[in-house]
Amino acid sequence: MPICGGLDDSRPADESIQSLVDQIASQISAHTGSNFPRLTAVSYKSQVVAGTNYFVKIDAGEEHIHARIFQGLPHTGSVVELHGIERSKSHHDPIEYIEVRPIISAVLSN
Repeated sequence: MPICGGLDDSRPADESIQSLVDQIASQISAHTGSNFPRLTAVSYKSQVVAGTNYFVKIDAGEEHIHARIFQGLPHTGSVVELHGIERSKSHHDPIEYIEVRPIISAVLSN
């Protein structure tokens, strides 16, 4: 169960988390300049804020990516946005808090 303001424990990704990854796949490609053969959600942690931050470990083929994905509340349209990304991760790297990266916001506004 998500903890308001804090990160919960890591758990295996399910179809709903994969759906979030699918929705931000083009944002990941735009930010990294790479077209990955696949983006498969592996595991995640979540943080309840004014919506939910999902910190997701993604199998991108030859590397793993950690992404911070924000999903707004229903009254805001449940918008899904990429708020941060860390590349060159391994399958064994733990999921940790990712700061919001301003460069991502610039990519999303285009």
